[in-house]
Amino acid sequence: MGQTPEEIIDGQRQDWNRVAGGWEKWDRFFDEQMAFLNHRLVADARLRSGLRVLDLGSGTGYPALLAARTVGPDGTVIGIDLAEQMLNAAQRKASSLRLSNVSFQTGDVTTLPFDTASFDAITSRFCLMFLPDIPRAVTEIGRVLKPGGWLSAAVWSAPDKNAYLTTPLAVIKQFIELPPPDPTAPGIFRLAKPGELMRMLQEAGFVNIVEEEYLAEVRFPSGEEYYESLMDIAAPIQNLFARLSKQQQADARNRIVGSIGQYRRADDIALPIAVRMVAARKPFG
Repeated sequence: MGQTPEEIIDGQRQDWNRVAGGWEKWDRFFDEQMAFLNHRLVADARLRSGLRVLDLGSGTGYPALLAARTVGPDGTVIGIDLAEQMLNAAQRKASSLRLSNVSFQTGDVTTLPFDTASFDAITSRFCLMFLPDIPRAVTEIGRVLKPGGWLSAAVWSAPDKNAYLTTPLAVIKQFIELPPPDPTAPGIFRLAKPGELMRMLQEAGFVNIVEEEYLAEVRFPSGEEYYESLMDIAAPIQNLFARLSKQQQADARNRIVGSIGQYRRADDIALPIAVRMVAARKPFG
């Protein structure tokens, strides 16, 4: 028998709270490596001075903090996430950056605790594919957006284009049997299929929908640093590693570090990623 949506959400909350310290530890590294995604999301949401913005699945503050700088002192940004400890890290960053126009609160994206038509724009980075009921969340996004407001979202694209994510999974499969993922269950690649999120947005009444597969790399100085970051921040990988014996974990580490050597460039290791970028507008009237 499968888990209820409530059980899924509670498990995700525990997972992401557990890795909050790892995210904070690697914060500067990923802020530098993935800055292009934050800027793309801010641009696709048409953010400008004075807007009121909602960021879904903010984690440790992406892209909410960039959004706050973009909308300026006359604008406001609210970041929402399941994991309180992730948001605590985001709030510390906001304070260190002296951003007083951004705040963070815990909550479930499928039941947004906001008034109808209360935001000018909504952003979301790597959140929607983990939701148990994505169409319901899309309906909620449409409800809280003002007419004419934009949603911009980033979700992971196909596994075979995301060596950054799939390398450890391929190695873990050498030690334990992993059932094929349920294509309709929450997970990293739930919205990887072209047009899937676009269809849900169309059904919810959004217009001017644009979807693009966006190719890039995440760069690491060494395979060891890649592995270390993985074990600090990737809750799903941590959960799988916990099923291995100590010896298997050591062997898996060596295989992961060895297998990404194929992506070495002159000065670093460049691991491919493919992100599905979707932008959509709530119609006027």
